[in-house]
Amino acid sequence: MIYVIGEFTNVRQKLKEQNKKLVFTNGCFDILHRGHIEYLEQAKTLGDYLVIGLNSDKSVKRIKGDSRPVNNENDRAYVLDSLKVIDAVIIFTEDTPYNLIKEVVPDFLVKGGDWKEDEIVGADIVKKTGGKVISLKYVDNYSTTGTINKLKGLEN
Repeated sequence: MIYVIGEFTNVRQKLKEQNKKLVFTNGCFDILHRGHIEYLEQAKTLGDYLVIGLNSDKSVKRIKGDSRPVNNENDRAYVLDSLKVIDAVIIFTEDTPYNLIKEVVPDFLVKGGDWKEDEIVGADIVKKTGGKVISLKYVDNYSTTGTINKLKGLEN
């Protein structure tokens, strides 16, 4: 299911009532590749319900530059929502998912292994509510930038 900020509150309440563990991660997910899939599969094993905070097009452009995103937010959300490991996708417009994490209040906040715990946005919120912040194993040799460079003939 695809949501925007503000629509997920009732879903979260039901999950809490059912004692379901919510896992949250976020990103641009511009060109999906094996590294993303392995990472998302790892994340899903931590709980019952995996929520993806997806950067909006404007947010991606501010973070990654004018040539990004390659795919628009609706297409990126659709592709993510089609993956069996993902239960919900929430598009956010800020540069970070801090406000979204305040709304979702995940039991597990995860990022890829290239992120240190003290760099993970929203870690303070999750820890304060008794949740865990986890930096998952990084999948080497897979990145969106690498894929784009390969398409441009800049990498083998």
